[in-house]
Amino acid sequence: MNPTENVDQDAVLRARTVLLGSGGPDARQELEAYRVLAEVSPRAYLPKLGRALVSAGHARELRERPDARLALYAEAVAVARRIEADDPNRTEILVRALSAHQGQLYEAGRRAEGFALCEEMARVGRQGFEAGRERSPLPGHHRLAVVLAEEGRHREAAEIHRGFAEDRGAERVGGDFFWDAIEWVAELDAAGDRGAALNAFADIVATAREKGASRDRPLAILVWELVRHSQMLDTAGRRDEAAAARTEALDILAGLDAAGDRGSWGGALSWWTTLLALSGRELEPPASPGSPAPSFGSTSWSGDTARAYFDALPALEERAARLAGEVDADPRTRLPELIAVHRRVTIRAALLREKRFPVVLEPLRPLFDRGVALARELADLAGAEGRGALAGALTDRSMFLLAAKRYGEAHEDFLAVTALLDPAPESREEKV
Repeated sequence: MNPTENVDQDAVLRARTVLLGSGGPDARQELEAYRVLAEVSPRAYLPKLGRALVSAGHARELRERPDARLALYAEAVAVARRIEADDPNRTEILVRALSAHQGQLYEAGRRAEGFALCEEMARVGRQGFEAGRERSPLPGHHRLAVVLAEEGRHREAAEIHRGFAEDRGAERVGGDFFWDAIEWVAELDAAGDRGAALNAFADIVATAREKGASRDRPLAILVWELVRHSQMLDTAGRRDEAAAARTEALDILAGLDAAGDRGSWGGALSWWTTLLALSGRELEPPASPGSPAPSFGSTSWSGDTARAYFDALPALEERAARLAGEVDADPRTRLPELIAVHRRVTIRAALLREKRFPVVLEPLRPLFDRGVALARELADLAGAEGRGALAGALTDRSMFLLAAKRYGEAHEDFLAVTALLDPAPESREEKV
């Protein structure tokens, strides 16, 4: 049967006229025209319709109409699947449509349906590579890695991120390399492969040193990375290497105090908040399929996961207030608990401000000051345990002050950190 037999030829003529109009169609008219023409000339118009449907879902008027947006994205996926297998744009269009649809499904809390689309995205990307349409098998895989991590499937996520990090590693393209590599590091660490995580993070720091030699990249980024590296080295028991990383960070901070930073800070705060959140992951409940958690190390969390994480902030604040009222009765138990809960509050608040509010960091200052004050109380009470907590709180505040470009105060705090964690040899002898 002729595929045009059941098509209204007047509608086809009107659609062609709309697209050929001298003034150009608006987005709604263009979409309707593509819908008509895709039925009579699918090879030519299905790709155009798929792209138009995804674009239509981004319209401002649909922000408060999630069901309408979901319907558009579902239609986009159905259309993209119909694109002929040999079309050179099929992979790109189908992955874009699947990405939009799964994102909206996760926003609605429909994780099982969203996960199925993430798996399809990865499969489509791999098929595109096998067909010679993509230069690597990785298109469509990143989102799958993120949702695997959110459900605690860290080893599977790490394997996908390894491909991205190694693919980007040959280029060492500044921030792009960092984001691919830090997601790999985060998942290796979460999967318990601490040695591999440390080796991968050492590459991140080495790349940051290379980029730090140029004048277009803030040195603050290298400091944040060195400090996170020192924390990981401490956890692995590699104290001398951790101390060397702290010394390098301290020297850079001294230079920033004297001369300020350089380069563009566009997006730089994401380095700080991502590494801060990663350093506090052990305070959070582990992720599982039944209780998903953010993919720490990534900035592209699912909508439902991000919402649950930030919606928990008021409850954590209430818990911190309750513990503060119980400290005097049982300080040795309640004070460490309060410090841990307060740090969870602080990290969430920092992430929330960096993601959702204008970048004015000063409102966060009382939270970091409070963390230091609580840790000082524990240091007075509990000796070595308290000194470790104080070093951690001072590190957090120092890196916050660096983010706020308060270089002198950041240097002062981190100088205190090194005194606590890396005392001079004569100081160690005096303690013995």
